[in-house]
Amino acid sequence: MSNTQIVQACFDAYLAQDRDTAAALLADDYVFTSPQDDHIDKAAFLERCFPTAARLNWQRLLAIADIAPHNVFIFYEYELTTGERHRNTEVSTVREGQLVETQVFFGGAVAPG
Repeated sequence: MSNTQIVQACFDAYLAQDRDTAAALLADDYVFTSPQDDHIDKAAFLERCFPTAARLNWQRLLAIADIAPHNVFIFYEYELTTGERHRNTEVSTVREGQLVETQVFFGGAVAPG
């Protein structure tokens, strides 16, 4: 699989709440960073962040692209069960077929329409 396909597969595993697939796509030394999580490891990510898909009505990719030999940019939009919509970006680093790092940058609310 290409780096973008690996990131897409992890995105899909999150939405499907397929923990086994996600765990296989994440390297043992995986690191996740967001405005709410400061360099947490794979175990903490799978425990704290991965199970949050139930808060979504939907989530879809708006763009995904290789931006460096090992980095993938992802831009997505989602709607919470409250009806609020948001957009975020991420940069994921892929090596040897697994994600080794994800950095999430939160965006603001998206106006309906």
